[in-house]
Amino acid sequence: MIATATFAAVFAALFVAHSVGDHWIQTQHQADHKGLPGWAGRIACAAHVATYTATAVVALAAVALVLDLPLHLGQVAAGLTVSAVTHYIADRRWPLRWLACKTGSERFWVLGAPRADHNDNPSLGTGAYALDQSWHHGWLLVAALIIAA
Repeated sequence: MIATATFAAVFAALFVAHSVGDHWIQTQHQADHKGLPGWAGRIACAAHVATYTATAVVALAAVALVLDLPLHLGQVAAGLTVSAVTHYIADRRWPLRWLACKTGSERFWVLGAPRADHNDNPSLGTGAYALDQSWHHGWLLVAALIIAA
């Protein structure tokens, strides 16, 4: 029962930290450049993942302290590493697009995206965004399981 409650609290902390880190903490520069090819994109993405992970550390520490969770540093580090690495992979953008194409979801990936050389549909409601967020959520589950195990 303790492991179940710990998992639930850890997942909630990571889920909230994900939303805050991805939407509030991430800078506009990081958002605009993290998917670019070359070092500019890699550096912007790494900077975003660093602040994203720091947000997760703060959220997880707050929840662990308030709820007196029995967390172990090695498991926390392993879980946060899984979260950070998979977040970096997704936010470089091309790996998820490649995966969407390989799994038959290419049409969903481009759903709602502006046409080339147009800004006719700027929104958060794209297929690419939905696939990105579902990827992150799935890996947050894995990270929470590692941390709470």
